[in-house]
Amino acid sequence: MLTGFGLAVLGGISTIAYLNLLTTGYTVMDYLHFIKERVECYLFLIGMLVICLSIYYPGKEE
Repeated sequence: MLTGFGLAVLGGISTIAYLNLLTTGYTVMDYLHFIKERVECYLFLIGMLVICLSIYYPGKEE
């Protein structure tokens, strides 16, 4: 779960940081197209998936 949280934080920070492109004249569609091509923005989705999997399908406890 902590690994998923770390990935989600990294991806979320990158996505929020790229919001500064809107102030430089990018439109919302340009912004969405830009973050679609950035690998680090996918870390948020991967991190959320890892968190959900670790909550709903935990490992065996001995």
